[in-house]
Amino acid sequence: MSCGSRLGEGPSCRRSTPIAAAVVALTLSACAVGPDFKVPAAPDTDRYTREPTATVTGATDAPHGQAQHFSSGRDIPAEWWRVFRSKALDSLIRKSLEANPNLQSTLAALRAAHEAVAAQQGKFFPLLQANYNPTFQRTSEALAPATSSGQNPFALYTAQLMISYTFDVWGGNRRAVEALRAQADSQRFQVEAATLTLTSNVVVAAIQEASLRGQLDATHELIAINRKMRDLLRNQFNSGYASRADLAAQEAALAQIEVTLPPLRKALQVQRDLLAALAGRYPSQEPPETFRLAALRLPAELPLSLPSQLVEQRPDVRSAEELLHATSAQIGVATANMLPNFTISATRGYTSTQMADLLASQNIFWNVAGNATATLFDGFSLLHQKRQAEALYQQAAWTYRGTVIGALENVADALRAVKNDADALKAARDFERAAKVSLTLAQQQFSAGNVNFIVLLNAQQTYQQARLGLVVAQANRLSDTAALFQALGGGWWNREGAPAPEQKLDVSTGEAVPLEDKRD
Repeated sequence: MSCGSRLGEGPSCRRSTPIAAAVVALTLSACAVGPDFKVPAAPDTDRYTREPTATVTGATDAPHGQAQHFSSGRDIPAEWWRVFRSKALDSLIRKSLEANPNLQSTLAALRAAHEAVAAQQGKFFPLLQANYNPTFQRTSEALAPATSSGQNPFALYTAQLMISYTFDVWGGNRRAVEALRAQADSQRFQVEAATLTLTSNVVVAAIQEASLRGQLDATHELIAINRKMRDLLRNQFNSGYASRADLAAQEAALAQIEVTLPPLRKALQVQRDLLAALAGRYPSQEPPETFRLAALRLPAELPLSLPSQLVEQRPDVRSAEELLHATSAQIGVATANMLPNFTISATRGYTSTQMADLLASQNIFWNVAGNATATLFDGFSLLHQKRQAEALYQQAAWTYRGTVIGALENVADALRAVKNDADALKAARDFERAAKVSLTLAQQQFSAGNVNFIVLLNAQQTYQQARLGLVVAQANRLSDTAALFQALGGGWWNREGAPAPEQKLDVSTGEAVPLEDKRD
């Protein structure tokens, strides 16, 4: 179909142009039906706990025992794990970001979500199709000849272009795009949540490995002490200065602490397997990085955002907000489906019984059609679909509120944990120091014959508990510091670009290559 070689030329064009302009103007000026999304209100509280948050924690002279200060409004770096000042930890997290399957899966889902938005946006444009249809047929002789030549049977060659366009008068497609775009934004925040979870898991797993190594070292130290005492008692027994009961009790004490070694070794091996899995490796390919408490630094300055800032920083809250946005837009889609839709279509082509003269001017055909469709009765299906969309919006709204409450709860728990960890470490240090003094005095008095063996045995067991408790208290302080950074959102907003290089996986070989790699 053509209206001349220049815009507006010919009478048909003069008639159709105002109509087309009016339709376009109507489409562009029409408002999208359904509710416009409103960002949920920020939490109406200015603190996380009932009592005011302390500005500084307790301190002690043990390793990782320095005071920590809470800095209100202090920003979080994108690579927040660097506050622990461990090159091994930085290296392992970098490898994990590059190869972790769960993170790469969320990145692939984000690409798919973006493509879904682009696909839906394509409906803003006319649909143009080409068709070529050669047929060979025979018609009933009771009918008039199907062709001007009277041939029967005959060949028929048809080539045509078809164009159609549905006007988005009520904004149904705009709402559909809005919903898909919100889902893509939700997926983007799920990527950030997956990144934060991955980095936090690596940090905590590394700290746990360091704790287990510290507990193993302490256990070996305690075994050495008990073996020394066993040898002393054995010599005294052989010389007649100690009873067999005392020697047996010391041997039992030594065996009791030795039996704790296999569970610690098992836990360490399991932790190494976890670190390998987080780094996207098989258990047989455990990472070369190892961790000890002495190589990890406790950050002295801790950030503390306001609750109103937290809802902007937490990826899970932002993801829930975008899902709420998507369900809001779906109400508009359901509303638009209840209203009439308007479509225009046109076809232009050639049809001929001879392939050779298919494109001759006499073989041209065309048609233009308009269509308006309104649902008069459908058993109230569209009405119930709209009510379903409204109910799903309420579901998403309550889910969002629950996510916000959970986020504030996480921060409150982390703040209390950090404060109490400092007090627990101080108490553990005091306990360990007092137990060490008590053990030394008991050893001296036992050697001098001033106390019986039961006093010495009790002192050994007390020191054993205190020594291991100190290691656990140090690890808890590091772990809960990492938990606070995670609860506050992890600083993703200060990072430029994607959290990790995107890769594609050849499932037949298991090989992962960069996404921009041209290999199939």
